[in-house]
Amino acid sequence: MMDETNYTHINSKAIDQWVVDGWEWGIPITHDDYVKAKNGEWNVLLTPTKCIPKNWFPKLNNKKLLGLASAGGQQMPVFAALGAECTVLDYSDKQLESEKIVAEREGYEISIVKSDMTKILPFKDNTFDVIFHPVSNIFIENVYHVWNECYRILKKGGVLLSGLDNGINFLFDDDEKSNEIEYEKIILKSVFGLWKDRNITKEVTVHGLFVGYYDAILENDDYSATDNGGLKP
Repeated sequence: MMDETNYTHINSKAIDQWVVDGWEWGIPITHDDYVKAKNGEWNVLLTPTKCIPKNWFPKLNNKKLLGLASAGGQQMPVFAALGAECTVLDYSDKQLESEKIVAEREGYEISIVKSDMTKILPFKDNTFDVIFHPVSNIFIENVYHVWNECYRILKKGGVLLSGLDNGINFLFDDDEKSNEIEYEKIILKSVFGLWKDRNITKEVTVHGLFVGYYDAILENDDYSATDNGGLKP
């Protein structure tokens, strides 16, 4: 039974209203954009201003891809156009409705799941090749749960792409942020520290885009940077 007093339920209803009011992240792509993606002309965002480097993605044809808290009809249609077997999970009815509208308009199949990402995700272990997770974890209290669940449902060698803003930028003045390497290390140490602490039994690749900071890479004893800008625990 859904707890309508839970903060995630309240958030989902607020996002529904944002979509009704014309929220930029709730406007689906056009038919022309979908056709362009089918022809290899595409870009997607994890954060508001920087398109993801395409070499962060594996070849998506026939790959199982989860859009985690990523509904709205903006990214998933692109991945479907590229041949991915798409599933989208979100807690906003309006955002999920947009996914259904675009899929029906363009004639592709997508699994649409309404679920709260603060709970156990409704997928078996080792299900997905790729998880695409934009800056939506800012609306929840415990992001470690999300990382644990991503790790569980990713296949060995799977890829997690995540957009993040955990508020650390508010701890620094602009002159301190100018030392970008150290700043990125602090951010990544905080956000991805969980990967070091757990018992790793499979290798996955983590790519992160931060609001205001791009292609952040941590290079120390805990992680090694991959050629395409990702992190391997």
